[in-house]
Amino acid sequence: MKEVPIEEGFKRYELTQSGKNLLVQQTKIREKFIQDNIKEAHLKNGFQVLDFACGPGRYVLAVSEIIGATGKLYALDVAPLALEMVKQIVDKNKLSNVKTIESDCDTGLPNEELDVVLLYDAFHGFDDQNAVLSELHRMLKPNGVLSFSDIHLEKKDIVSSVTSCNLFKLKSKNQLTYTFAKKENKIKPQSNAAKNL
Repeated sequence: MKEVPIEEGFKRYELTQSGKNLLVQQTKIREKFIQDNIKEAHLKNGFQVLDFACGPGRYVLAVSEIIGATGKLYALDVAPLALEMVKQIVDKNKLSNVKTIESDCDTGLPNEELDVVLLYDAFHGFDDQNAVLSELHRMLKPNGVLSFSDIHLEKKDIVSSVTSCNLFKLKSKNQLTYTFAKKENKIKPQSNAAKNL
């Protein structure tokens, strides 16, 4: 084995330490971003929440803790691998209030079940945005809200993208997210699962 000069050993150590420090700093920034988004959703103990297009579950632990044992978090994603990562978070932290749903739109949840839907950084990728908005509208309680952000959309396009189907209205523009209130319709749409019965 080749001996490394002491000076080079110190340089390698310093680089390793600075890399670790950078990773710690990035993790703290990510955790603060998650916490700030969640604050803007105004979640409460006992809430029924859907994290639509949850990905690897960045929000699962924080939401689960806020809504508590009487709340329920549904983590929906089309990718089985993403849901497997969510299940690992659930198992590791012994979370009993989280359920995963594999779907690209239809949740199978009852009408007016949810207090809040989280839709973060995914809307731009949906093939049928109106179908997704219709499904979210169907599941939200009359006073339920959609907490929305998408860094891939221009700010000027966000409100029109969500309100164009006439199911939601802008409630507030927050620092990181938009909050949309559910508009009431006389005829309530049914989920595809309910139509097939």
